[in-house]
Amino acid sequence: MTLKRRTLIAGNWKMNGGLAVNAGLLLELLSSSVNSPCEVLVCVPSVYLAQCESMLSNTSIVYGAQDVSAHSAGAYTGEVSSAMLADFSCKYVIVGHSERRAYHHESNELVAQKALQALRSNICPIVCVGETLEQREAGKTNEIVIAQLRSVMDLLDDGALARIVVAYEPVWAIGTGKTATPEMAQDVHAMLRSTLAERSEFAAERVRILYGGSMKPENARELLAMPDIDGGLIGGASLKAVDFLSIVAAA
Repeated sequence: MTLKRRTLIAGNWKMNGGLAVNAGLLLELLSSSVNSPCEVLVCVPSVYLAQCESMLSNTSIVYGAQDVSAHSAGAYTGEVSSAMLADFSCKYVIVGHSERRAYHHESNELVAQKALQALRSNICPIVCVGETLEQREAGKTNEIVIAQLRSVMDLLDDGALARIVVAYEPVWAIGTGKTATPEMAQDVHAMLRSTLAERSEFAAERVRILYGGSMKPENARELLAMPDIDGGLIGGASLKAVDFLSIVAAA
């Protein structure tokens, strides 16, 4: 019997927001997502975690951060540790987002360390993997995303591995006008799940694999119908309540 994984719709606000704007958006989401069968998550800039704790505790929406330090404490100015995120009852954190890999030159090994730190504080890491257009056109999609996932797998035991979330971000399909068909996305998701299964069938059955390639209200239902797509990591559409709620409804 195949385990039914609960769909996760995760909004990544990126470097957007403000106290007043956030409050309005969260109130709109709270008023409409109460009875959703899927898990609804917002990943916000760390400075707004206190606001989320205040507004979202004991509600149907969970919240998380967008990055975490690979270190537990120390002389790392500007970094935020997993223990600090846990102080705000943070449930999730994104690690290895394509923008962090591109702009901050984060290596697979660094991303794996961040995932490990998150788990040590009982925070679920959303491990992002994905290939650029150049890598895809060179036929390296599988090679790239498997290497990114394996770096994390190498640091975790089977129990810890079953507690992560993976997000596939085809970098070439984000904000470029190019789109991956649901079948193209499904192929990569299935390959990621089979990579997990090589190590642990238990983890492969439980790990949710999200699609992070510009999921929108128009394409959400088709994408979410695929057997190995367990939700979405939503960028721009998560900043507009009507769009984000449409994706939640599609789930």
